[in-house]
Amino acid sequence: MIMNDLAAPGLTLDRGPQTLLDTVAQDPTGPLAVGIAGPGGHGKTALLAELARAHQRAGITVRTTTPEPDDPVGPDTLVLVDDAHLLDDARIEVLLRLHGTRRHRLVVAHRPWPRSAALSELVDSLRRDGQAVLLTPFTREQTASYLAATPELGRRDDLVDFVHTQTSGVPRDVERLARGLAGAETPTGPVASPPRSAVAEFGPDLDVQPAAVRRLLLAVAAGGPLPANMLAALLGVDPSAVDELIATTRAAGLLGADGRLAPIVRQAVTTLSPTTDRTAVWRRLTELQLARGAAVLPLVRSLLAAGALGDCPASTLAAAAGEALTDEPAFAAELFAAATAAGQPASAQQALAAALAGNLDDALRLADRLLATAAPPERSEAAVVAATALAHRGHVGRSVELYRWSGTASALAFATVGGLATGDLAATADPPAGDPPGEPPTLHASAARLMATGVRESVSGPPTAALSALVQAAALLEPDGRAALLPDSPAALAALTAVHCGELEIAEQVLHRALDAGVGGPLMARRHRLLQAWILMVRGETRAATEQLAAVTLDGRQLESRDLLFAAAIRMGIARRTSDLAALKRGWGQSLEAVVRHPVDLFTLLPLGELAIAGARLGDLARLEPYLREAYALLGRLGDPPLWSVPLRWSGLHAAILTGAPAVADEHVAALLAAAEHSRYAAVIAAAAECWVEVLRGVVDPARVEAAARALHDTGLRWDGARLAGQAAIRTADRRAMTTLLECARALQGRPPGGHGEPATTRTTERATRVADPAQQGLSDREYEVAELVLAGLTYREIGDRLFISAKTVEHHVARMRNRLNCANRTELLALLRTVVADRASDTAGQPWPQRATR
Repeated sequence: MIMNDLAAPGLTLDRGPQTLLDTVAQDPTGPLAVGIAGPGGHGKTALLAELARAHQRAGITVRTTTPEPDDPVGPDTLVLVDDAHLLDDARIEVLLRLHGTRRHRLVVAHRPWPRSAALSELVDSLRRDGQAVLLTPFTREQTASYLAATPELGRRDDLVDFVHTQTSGVPRDVERLARGLAGAETPTGPVASPPRSAVAEFGPDLDVQPAAVRRLLLAVAAGGPLPANMLAALLGVDPSAVDELIATTRAAGLLGADGRLAPIVRQAVTTLSPTTDRTAVWRRLTELQLARGAAVLPLVRSLLAAGALGDCPASTLAAAAGEALTDEPAFAAELFAAATAAGQPASAQQALAAALAGNLDDALRLADRLLATAAPPERSEAAVVAATALAHRGHVGRSVELYRWSGTASALAFATVGGLATGDLAATADPPAGDPPGEPPTLHASAARLMATGVRESVSGPPTAALSALVQAAALLEPDGRAALLPDSPAALAALTAVHCGELEIAEQVLHRALDAGVGGPLMARRHRLLQAWILMVRGETRAATEQLAAVTLDGRQLESRDLLFAAAIRMGIARRTSDLAALKRGWGQSLEAVVRHPVDLFTLLPLGELAIAGARLGDLARLEPYLREAYALLGRLGDPPLWSVPLRWSGLHAAILTGAPAVADEHVAALLAAAEHSRYAAVIAAAAECWVEVLRGVVDPARVEAAARALHDTGLRWDGARLAGQAAIRTADRRAMTTLLECARALQGRPPGGHGEPATTRTTERATRVADPAQQGLSDREYEVAELVLAGLTYREIGDRLFISAKTVEHHVARMRNRLNCANRTELLALLRTVVADRASDTAGQPWPQRATR
């Protein structure tokens, strides 16, 4: 029997084989009785070849053929027998007699299966009188050692990991893959897949296997659990024969001890098997899986990875899509599409998967088709999908119609939410008791009803009741809400409600839990993250808000209209809070487009208010006026619910301040004072609004201002609180009051009081002296221009080019402003300039408003 040297660059041996070779090298004429066991490809032939060379170097005769019964063997001859598992009993009997004489050196190599009684007797005899060597797969270190002996491959750790993972350490497969890699163009980066030449070398190994073994390999290559009874049905054999087939396949070195295929073997089985055989086995396998009610998704994943998804029947693809729907809606949508291409009719579940994945175009197209052609149950489900997609795109009226037409408990609750969002007062009526007849009270239905109750309470009841109902609804969906198709999630509405009443911690917690639970799938994930970014922006944490906003759009998917509106408002809010005039100007056009795309509703009043302030800052508020009038009209239809109207009035106040409209500001203050008794938050906002307007009129009560500023800070409006204190500080001529208010502003901004290396009292007193002097407080027109460009992040040279002055002159302007405002460093200067420049934009800085005729 020909014995090829497996390891051309040199043998890589485990301790047992190495000990055997060392023993022979020390005493080649000594007694030798060895049984070598190992599956195919584990190096039996190579080890026998090395033993033959060692004895031949010592002048000992080596025989590599099995003696016949009447064939004499000299006493000094070394007999090496390979593949002893293939010998018949007569030949094994000859070997037993040779070993029994104790006069011959005998080494027998064999696979663990098949193993006849005669072979077992021979192996046991060799082990008793000599040595048994078991060949095992390479360890990672042995794979590295083997590859290091191949000059073309070297000692790259990533290549070692790739080869070892692909081959599971089987020496034959390591050699094949190494040879393929060395023969190809030398890989310089990560290797994605084995070379075709290496995979092709498995062809002869597969061809010599019995048909049942090849079918078994195809079944294992498909992936998924394979019980013995299912394998028996698949292979067409008796269950008792399954174990024998598995043992045969393992003995061939094709199936691992754990019952899995090494990746390179799996690729070979998949690509080298005849297409008709593969299709027949995998189709039969999927049929058996479906018949026993087992999961088919793992099997379909394997077929997809093997590029053989076309071998799956449509029913299997649809079943796998249903299994993937909860955790991987995008993958489910792909599988449903493949099932449809294979002849499966489109279903409402397919539209649901597309919607949950955020692909609303496909969801609407499928749902609309089903509404026209499907049976009644499918039409009802399709109506829910279409209604949800339309809600996300701002078509709330049409969405409400479809929800009501669908008639399920959840749909009717969502219709109530949508009606309230558009100012339909009739939607505030109590819902019918219980669910529609025959519909079970599922978690989803219960959450939807609580969601409707919460929104109803936000319009007509106390904020605590609204927030409680919405938080409870959000909690109901957490255990199994990934596949819940929602027009808006209870977590998002709870967060909105919490923001509207100053409970930012509750808003953060409910959003965090919803994201962790994956409520609403990818469709709602962006909504939740945008609201998180909104909270960060409101608090003045602009850097964190910017990072969160960037993460929302990282996947490159286009935002739907509601999310686009929030994203635009967050972007403009960040620019306003950092006094980045250039960013405000850049984003204004996109913001107006977002407003146009999404009709005004109750749940988009926050971004509309933020954009109103930005529009006023840019002198272009008039373009938003129609939408603001519509917002106030919507609130009027609902009876001006304080929870929703207070934040919009607060934004309107600041827009009026920036546009220099005292009468409009007074209207907003009056509305806020009228709502002050509704909640603690409304009272805080009302007090701050009244205080702010008085400050602009030159009336600064330090104690009242500080109390109002700190109350704003405590409700989450940290940036607004610091700005109120700063506004009052630069408008009072009282040095002590200025010192107090400046330190309050610094504290509310999260910066330590005082400067670097100076006592706080020394710095603040000096600053108060300088800022209190009107001659030093005001900046020239040129200095305001420079200040705006500095805040926009331009360099001195860029500012000089913009204003047609030298960079040195710009530097002088900045130094003079820093000295005039008594700032210890650039950070303090930028902080104070943000306040001063914001006021200058509305021509209100340092200019008291006219006193109101009445209080």
